[in-house]
Amino acid sequence: MYAKTGRFLEIEGLMHSEILPKEQLTKMNLPNRRFPAEWEKQQGIILCFPHNGNDWPGKYQAIQWAFVEFIKKIANIEQVVLVVASEKLKLKVINMLTMAHVELNNVNFVIHKTNRSWMRDSGPIIVKNGKNSREAINFNFNGWAKYKNYQLDRFVPKTIASFLKMPLSQATYKGKNVVLEGGAIDTNGKGTLLTSEECLLDPAIQVRNPGFTKSDYENVFKEYLGITNTIWLDKGICGDDTHGHIDDLCRFVNPNTIITAVEENKKDENYQPLQNNLIRLKSARLEDGTSPIIIELPMPGKLEFDGIRIPASYANFLILNKCILVPTFNDSKDRIALQIITNCFPDREVIGISAIDFIWGFGSLHCLSQQIPE
Repeated sequence: MYAKTGRFLEIEGLMHSEILPKEQLTKMNLPNRRFPAEWEKQQGIILCFPHNGNDWPGKYQAIQWAFVEFIKKIANIEQVVLVVASEKLKLKVINMLTMAHVELNNVNFVIHKTNRSWMRDSGPIIVKNGKNSREAINFNFNGWAKYKNYQLDRFVPKTIASFLKMPLSQATYKGKNVVLEGGAIDTNGKGTLLTSEECLLDPAIQVRNPGFTKSDYENVFKEYLGITNTIWLDKGICGDDTHGHIDDLCRFVNPNTIITAVEENKKDENYQPLQNNLIRLKSARLEDGTSPIIIELPMPGKLEFDGIRIPASYANFLILNKCILVPTFNDSKDRIALQIITNCFPDREVIGISAIDFIWGFGSLHCLSQQIPE
């Protein structure tokens, strides 16, 4: 399925990966699926090296080097599966990584042209379907129901599943494809999932699955992710191009603890929506009926560029095997947020990464990455 050339593994173009329909999976008697928590043991992280400068107008050169630093931090700890648009770009990236002293033995290249680099959303969601078995789920990315140029991104799950040598299943419900981005959900690995009504249930704006109800989504969560309990928050943060992704709002940091963004400035547009979410979380229940522990995480000061409000949030951190990578924004709240997250993960190193350039693309560290459970 893939060729090993020196230190790098790669796929040329679109390699074949078997997409198993629901009926065939049922006949195979696969165990129940389970979406692992992000802090569980990982094989690696899927990234896509930026090649579309339109996502970061005026900052594309800076983004490339910021991305090299991002890769370096991950490759120091675990494997990076790096999607690159072409052989030419691969050679350029190898040169950049070499200059930055990146651990190249931990970087595996997959050649596949994409529309964008947001692997959290266009990449596959990988679940466990047995003690030693994994399965990639294709949730039919459609450009956040907003952009028309996503056709190349739709093949990312197939390409990655081929590379990882795992079966790929198409998410469907009542005979139709289901659209769900990885940034819209977060789980504790025990059966509880966080998501937002703004993202999945708005009837008019960026509608992923027209006519879907909470019950419909919860059935999908149960079938493909093994979720038995869903906590629905209200709205996302101002400036969020995805219209309510959860990974800018709140995250599980262990099976019974949720960290959630709050805004202290009552005049800020984010103040009331985040307070509403906090109220919901305080009355929420986990899969075992107990109340979650809630930890408040500050928001950075209002960040604007070229007259546009940008969705900066410390909640967009990435959990790795031995450390946590946290976006920072040259803000006085940076150190406070880093300390709060450090307290949540006492057994892992917490590292701040400047996201001032990344966030101009309306996303940050978590949005750009997708974990591969071991």
